Amino acid sequence: MEIEEKVKWKVAGMDCPTCALTINKYLEKEGMENVKVNFATGDVSFDLKGQKNETALSKGLSGLGYSIVEDQEAHMHDHAHDHGKQGGWLKTNMQRFWFCLPFTLVLMLHMLPALQHSWLMQPWIQFALTLPVLMVGISYFGVSAFKSIRNHMPNMNVLVTIGALAAFVYSLYGTLTNQHEYIFYETAATVITLVFLGNYMEEHTVSSTQAQLKKLAQTQLIMANMIAYDHDHNENIFPVESSALRTGDLILIKNGEQVPADCKILWGDAQVNEAIITGESVPVAKRSKDKLIGGSIMVDGTVKAQVTAVGKDSVLAGIINMVNEAQGEKPPVQQMADKISAVFVPLVLLIALAALVVNWAILKDFTPSLMRAIAVLVIACPCAMGLATPAAIAVGLGRGARNGVLFRNATTLENFKDIKQIVFDKTGTLTTGNFTIAGFKILDASINEETFKTLVYSLEKYSNHPIAKSLAGTWKMNKETRWKTIREEKGKGLFATDKAGVEYAAGSYAIVSDPTIPADHNIYITKNSQLIGTIDLKDELRPEARSVVNYFHSKNIKTILLSGDRRLKAQQIADELGIDEVIAEKKPEEKLTIIAEKNAQAPTAMVGDGINDAPALAKATIGISMSDASQIAMQTAQVVLTNHGLKNLPLAMGLGKHTYKTIKENLFWAFAYNIVALPIAAFGLLTPMFGALVMAFSDVVLALNSGRLVVKKVV
Repeated sequence: MEIEEKVKWKVAGMDCPTCALTINKYLEKEGMENVKVNFATGDVSFDLKGQKNETALSKGLSGLGYSIVEDQEAHMHDHAHDHGKQGGWLKTNMQRFWFCLPFTLVLMLHMLPALQHSWLMQPWIQFALTLPVLMVGISYFGVSAFKSIRNHMPNMNVLVTIGALAAFVYSLYGTLTNQHEYIFYETAATVITLVFLGNYMEEHTVSSTQAQLKKLAQTQLIMANMIAYDHDHNENIFPVESSALRTGDLILIKNGEQVPADCKILWGDAQVNEAIITGESVPVAKRSKDKLIGGSIMVDGTVKAQVTAVGKDSVLAGIINMVNEAQGEKPPVQQMADKISAVFVPLVLLIALAALVVNWAILKDFTPSLMRAIAVLVIACPCAMGLATPAAIAVGLGRGARNGVLFRNATTLENFKDIKQIVFDKTGTLTTGNFTIAGFKILDASINEETFKTLVYSLEKYSNHPIAKSLAGTWKMNKETRWKTIREEKGKGLFATDKAGVEYAAGSYAIVSDPTIPADHNIYITKNSQLIGTIDLKDELRPEARSVVNYFHSKNIKTILLSGDRRLKAQQIADELGIDEVIAEKKPEEKLTIIAEKNAQAPTAMVGDGINDAPALAKATIGISMSDASQIAMQTAQVVLTNHGLKNLPLAMGLGKHTYKTIKENLFWAFAYNIVALPIAAFGLLTPMFGALVMAFSDVVLALNSGRLVVKKVV
């Protein structure tokens, strides 16, 4: 029987983006589906298919030179980019570089005229100085190269190994035959040393893009004040690490402290800074029954709370996981680079061989011909093509997360460039969702005001719709009607039957059966289908709504208002904000059809509150959900604005467009670099040592270009 399950690994040993491609190809070759490999974090996920089990696949990865990290929790909190770091000496690229550097510098001394005839320049002393460097290089690059060739997936280390070995073996031949003009030990040592430096720089620049995620992860490990009770029911408070907390534990959070875990307030009021999640530094008021997010700061007040989620179930862990998964995604623009990377190493080997043969035929001298071939090998940089996309995406996603904009996948970032129209839901999106009662009318003389309010509260408390929540909050009563049955119909309202069998309803004009009744009220209350009262509400516009709509107009993007509300009210708001088109009086299922039609006309983004808009958000080219951060796990949208406001919507679009632009710039540099560098090396216009140095810095150029996204003006 075929096995199918989701597997998530942390893989150590990925030292360049082509490694991620190698792992991806291996798993796909073995029949796995939905393979995602994130070089930046070491995350690998796939759907297990067919007869192969995890153990067999793990052994296969070991054969390629990679290993599965068992303690994934520890890895999440302490993930540095020298994958394969296991403690001890010469286990990181930085350590290898510093070990090799002194030997290489001594070997380079022959360039100084005063030392050209020193005893340090004797061939056998040079051989002895090169040997430690070569051994470290071969134990790292050589082993990786051998495994990659054995598995028919040659990687960049093949080029480095062949280049360094060719220079060393040729120099050894010169030493044995006493032909000093054949000795180039410093070339072998310099190539290895500089590639170690390049690898370290690449790791460092990629890991720096993870800094924001690491910062988020670190906030999960803090001290907490746990509340416990003794035999006499006396309250005792003692400090524990937040990692020791479990769901249901009681904690005390004091003024100025960090919230140690997701929890619900049982007692006390507070002002809380949720900037780590929402990017919004203005404190938010919290009171009893409100939720607190782990990692936020208690600015003012002291509360007792009950832990609701810890570890991987927490909001913060969900956000970190969402950003990590988005980084592992490959946008369409990367697929072309992957195809070229897959044939790059064999192609470079052929170019190097051709450079050797052609130069030898023309120059009639093997030594310079070999140096040119080695220069071709060491200047080639498949990593630049592999790094072009992940580097830009990591920075784009990181900046988004820091400002309360979460992208569910990398494809969404790229899709923003195509958006031609944007659809706004009205309630809770363009408006705050906080309604005030403008007035109400009771049409049944047998019902007094208190009874009417109790009836409305008893109905509306069962709905999560913003209007219902506002009404229930405003008219909250100590007593309420107990219903025999109650149901909610999306787009219509609430329908309930009391114990006496009387039917009550509260909803939109759609529940009114008499066509003579005017349609200009917000809420209609009926008893046995007869109208007994109406309620008029006032919904305030978000202060940022006008500037956001103006932003889209400035980018020539059409704005559309899609609402279940009456046309008159919707048109009023559209006129106030300058929205181009109004589609009103639509039920949730009708919204879905409209979004499908709009998508067929042009790529469409939709912004909604994520409560009753979920199907329409999922249908749009890009669905953008306005959410409070505690609802992250429930979102179906591709983009989530965690500060419950429209303010960062232009940032989401700007980041999408500029991340795609940065990826294009990176890919242009990566291809242009290799297209220009390979012929220059083949024609002998630079030495292997300079080639290795240029190769080491090629990735840094990409990292610096990607890093500009952190501060670049994108809106």
